[in-house]
Amino acid sequence: MKSILLAGLLFAFPLASSAKFDLFSSFSTNKPATSATTSLDDQVSILADATPIDPKVLKLALTAYNCAANAGQNKQEILTIVDYSRPSSEKRMWVLDLAQNKVLFHSLVAHGQGSGEVMPTRFSNKAQTHASSLGLFVTGEVYQGKHGQSLRLHGMEENFNENALSRAIVVHGAKYVNASLAKSGRIGRSWGCPAVPQELAQPIIDSIKGGSVVFAYYPHEAWLEKSKYLNCSVA
Repeated sequence: MKSILLAGLLFAFPLASSAKFDLFSSFSTNKPATSATTSLDDQVSILADATPIDPKVLKLALTAYNCAANAGQNKQEILTIVDYSRPSSEKRMWVLDLAQNKVLFHSLVAHGQGSGEVMPTRFSNKAQTHASSLGLFVTGEVYQGKHGQSLRLHGMEENFNENALSRAIVVHGAKYVNASLAKSGRIGRSWGCPAVPQELAQPIIDSIKGGSVVFAYYPHEAWLEKSKYLNCSVA
């Protein structure tokens, strides 16, 4: 990914207000948690102390979250980040409680068969590709599927993930996502779903269901440039 493009995105988010309030307090009113005294960089710094997420990815995720919150599109102060720039053998999913400034889960997560082997490099919004999609999702309905308890995802980004619901891209547990396989170099792959270890499926789903944000990252040039959430141009 072009370093110049990333640099532009990472430092373009403005301070929103001169009002003073506690860190993350504005999330409860669905407004960006930035002010003259609490900047996006402050958020990143505090959360970076609690998790090994790449600060650049964390900043992009918080930018997207704040943009969605400003538009009233999420209902919870929970942010899930999936960093597809890391191999599947690493724990690359984080569930963050933004109200408490803490990590709820740090987990392995699968990518789609159509996205690659150990390292995903291809992403798609099209049916039958069995590839993962990038961008901002909002969690929806919990249901019982062939993988047990599963959570529907609503893709919010046109041309990148808006077909998630029709493609049945959901959070679910899978036997092929486990520590033993990770130690061998690669976990199994899904048909595009962010599948998690079976023992974590229910607690993760219970924590993020009902309108929270899921942010799937990869340094994909077109998405970084055109995402309305990274550029905060939500109508």
